[in-house]
Amino acid sequence: MNVLLMAYGTPYRREEIEPYYTDIRRGRPPSPELLAELEERYHLIGRSPLSEITYAQAIRLEAALNASLPLYPTPLTASPGPRVRGPARVYHGTKHWHPFIAEAVRAMVEDGVKQAVGIVAAPHFSARSIAEYRQKVEETLAELGHPLAFRLVEEYYDHPGYIQALANRVLEQLWRLREPGQALFLFTAHSIPEKAAQDGRYQAQVRTTAEQVARQLGLAHWDIAWQSAGRTPEPWIGPDVNEKLEEASKAGFAEVVVTAVGFPSDHLEVFYDLDYEAQNTAARLGLRLLRTRSLNADPDYIEVLRDLVLREWAGFAQKGD
Repeated sequence: MNVLLMAYGTPYRREEIEPYYTDIRRGRPPSPELLAELEERYHLIGRSPLSEITYAQAIRLEAALNASLPLYPTPLTASPGPRVRGPARVYHGTKHWHPFIAEAVRAMVEDGVKQAVGIVAAPHFSARSIAEYRQKVEETLAELGHPLAFRLVEEYYDHPGYIQALANRVLEQLWRLREPGQALFLFTAHSIPEKAAQDGRYQAQVRTTAEQVARQLGLAHWDIAWQSAGRTPEPWIGPDVNEKLEEASKAGFAEVVVTAVGFPSDHLEVFYDLDYEAQNTAARLGLRLLRTRSLNADPDYIEVLRDLVLREWAGFAQKGD
């Protein structure tokens, strides 16, 4: 069993921010002003842990898959050297930085992989997100002559394990509230351009995730908001989380709990948008703002990924691939 785990990617060092940003902008270098703004954001948060988290997710997903498959005949060893791999192997590639998705696909081909399941560390489908990950895989496979069969997990916004993992983390913050019944619970996801969201699929999936968590916990007041809109002339979907905080203050709420349902892992958008910018907005408005912890590489999230991969892998047998 071979798996390609994909994520957004992040630069490791300051000198990598400009080429990283250029890749995000589809090859168009950022202006000095935009580059300085992004560099300042990385400076404010310290450092994005996304690369390390994605690597940890890959290692733990591989271990979880191998634990659920027949034992591999090669005994494990504690001696130094390459990890002993069982019948499941998880590769990882990122959309905008090394290891790029294309690099991971080429590595799979070089290793003789004939079938692979891809999964993105993002639960909701949109033409701007999951579809682009698929495109990058298919473009690389086309360049290589389509040497392997590929199946992609497109969405898991309502997977019971995912909903439960989110609910557990919201519950942790609920206990910290002074008046839980009078608090507002905001569920956020990455904004995308309006033209990429015209079918409403993405927005509906994010709302379904929020609704299921809210229903499970019996939340009296909840809503969805968007964050991380791009700096482009085209309109992006909203309202932004800071606008929602303004509305919450005017509505008389004193406490808000925010959950980044569209961001399983801690990274720039979580640390800057929520822990820095939204916290500053809340402080200005006199709101108490709490954020739920991210899923990262925690066991409950890894179990969700494992279940999704196994279900998708079963599709090879059903199609006779």
